[in-house]
Amino acid sequence: MRLPAQLLGLLMLWVPGSSGDVVMTQSPLSLPVTLGQPASISCRSTQSLVYSDGNTYLNWFQQRPGQSPRRLIYKVSNRDSGVPDRFSGSGSGTDFTLKITRVEAEDVGVYFCMQGTHWPSTFGQGTKLEIKRTVAAPSVFIFPPSDEQLKSGTASVVCLLNNFYPREAKVQWKVDNALQSGNSQESVTEQDSKDSTYSLSSTLTLSKADYEKHKVYACEVTHQGLSSPVTKSFNRGEC
Repeated sequence: MRLPAQLLGLLMLWVPGSSGDVVMTQSPLSLPVTLGQPASISCRSTQSLVYSDGNTYLNWFQQRPGQSPRRLIYKVSNRDSGVPDRFSGSGSGTDFTLKITRVEAEDVGVYFCMQGTHWPSTFGQGTKLEIKRTVAAPSVFIFPPSDEQLKSGTASVVCLLNNFYPREAKVQWKVDNALQSGNSQESVTEQDSKDSTYSLSSTLTLSKADYEKHKVYACEVTHQGLSSPVTKSFNRGEC
């Protein structure tokens, strides 16, 4: 998991000691949790994190979707100001744990452990916490390109999947029943804070000339909540 730029900046501000690079390993990397249930994230370092002053500089950070990271725990077990008491940290030497006694919807995000005992400071890979809920099948829609876009010489056909869970969904594009590959892009939203579902958009991009060579455009969606794939389509001549 790629570290956010804000966390990388913190590396330059935390230099208690020096040594070889310390590898921080988190587990699990993905953590689905039911609302109200406990959660636990482990972090292990390749060297002891006890500094010469007797302190252990092990911190935990949380990054919510669309927000800058914030520190939750410093020096193993100390909560930062404003952090709810359902968060706690423990551990010593090389093994550390972050616990949440009762997971709430606002806890969705990525959690990082960070050691500042040895230079350079290093982070774990990150653990993504999501809310586990019942399976929900997506609502599927397809949209042709607008007249305004076609005037620009390009054509984007959009397949929209709304309010589904779990996150894994497969979209396949067909043009005149021929499977397409390499000319579409997908974007998945973060988990919705109200109903814990996801939404996805898949965009098939063509030149206007290529778009007008074909007639039927279709997207086929496969998801755990669907008993069989769902296909939405339109006839270009009827738009």
